[in-house]
Amino acid sequence: MNLTLALLIAYSILLIAIGLWIALVLKSAFALVGIDAYLSLAAFYQRKRDFFLEGVKAEAIAAGTPAEIADKALAGAAIDQKVLSRDRSQGVFRQTFLEFSSRTGSQARLDTGLQKIREYSEVFARAEQEYGVPAGVIAAFWAKETDFGAVQGDFNTRNALVTLAHDCRRPELFRPQLLALIKMVEHGDLDPATNTGAWAGEIGQVQMLPQDIIAFGVDGDGDNHVNVKQSSPDALLTAARFIQHLGFKRGEPWIQEVSIPENLPFEKSGLGGTMTAGEWFALGVQPRDGETAFSALPASLILPQGRKGPAFITYPNFNIYLEWNQSFIYTTSAAYFATRFGGAPAYQKGNPEPGLDTDQMMALQTKLQGLGHDVGKIDGILGAGTRVAVQKEQQRVGLPADGWPTPALLAAL
Repeated sequence: MNLTLALLIAYSILLIAIGLWIALVLKSAFALVGIDAYLSLAAFYQRKRDFFLEGVKAEAIAAGTPAEIADKALAGAAIDQKVLSRDRSQGVFRQTFLEFSSRTGSQARLDTGLQKIREYSEVFARAEQEYGVPAGVIAAFWAKETDFGAVQGDFNTRNALVTLAHDCRRPELFRPQLLALIKMVEHGDLDPATNTGAWAGEIGQVQMLPQDIIAFGVDGDGDNHVNVKQSSPDALLTAARFIQHLGFKRGEPWIQEVSIPENLPFEKSGLGGTMTAGEWFALGVQPRDGETAFSALPASLILPQGRKGPAFITYPNFNIYLEWNQSFIYTTSAAYFATRFGGAPAYQKGNPEPGLDTDQMMALQTKLQGLGHDVGKIDGILGAGTRVAVQKEQQRVGLPADGWPTPALLAAL
């Protein structure tokens, strides 16, 4: 073999070796993005999910759960594409306070709630005695969340939490919930194969997450289990204990309907104010029920649809509603509905000024952002940031600063 031929053979072998090396590199690279011919996209995600579940199992075992229980809890776990779809396109809150509260706080629902309070009178009495939470507060959440247990959600809870913990924008929130669900399986309080609930992992008649059920669960019916899905006593007492944990103070109010004069310093209204109820009363704000015994408490004047719509004073106990659900419309509706179970009348609707449609709201948010306000995403939703910005601009342009966006404000900007 002459030198030239040997060099050619050596060069060919080198090229083959380089080609094989490149192929292996490309195979690995393509496998990572799921497009390699040797590794299908489905197989790639299967492997990724299995690796994730092994990590969850190991973490559960390290926390004291027997391996066979962890296996049982995770056996058959699957990614639920419907959960991913809901997580990526969560329904936004476009209803006004009048629309939402009227729909979810109807007379029929009030009547049902009063009947439920009578039916479970001993449970509600125990909730108030042990945790300081009145029946109406619990019943309102029971009504708003699941229509007294009738509509609890049809997503497999285990799969929902696996999905959200594995492939989600907030895995740090949902991985601990999945571990708590495994603990519920260990306690015999949940069947992972059949338990259903909300798409985001909430369970039971008052829709609580597994971590909170583990931490605050109460066996209300004495069967040595905490079953918030099927046992109303368990669900109601667990809710009461959780509400107490959120900071509810025994014997104090949470919300009170008021009437207001036209010449208020509306720029002081809104959540997070520094005034007391008595200071608001001194300015002409009048409780509809005439009760002024809590004048010394910190209080905020809230006007969900501006100064011409319903008006309420909120007290420190109102904060537990914001801890439960950050939507201002939901919390205000639930809080006032709770007072209805204690005998409060339906609120006075007033005659709110027309608000803005979605396109107008987006135009307003764009203008507010241009003026330096942090309104968050331009989405046409009247969120907390937009309310604050609206109130500041109303004051600047000489409109009553009640936080309710109107065509007049949009035109003024």
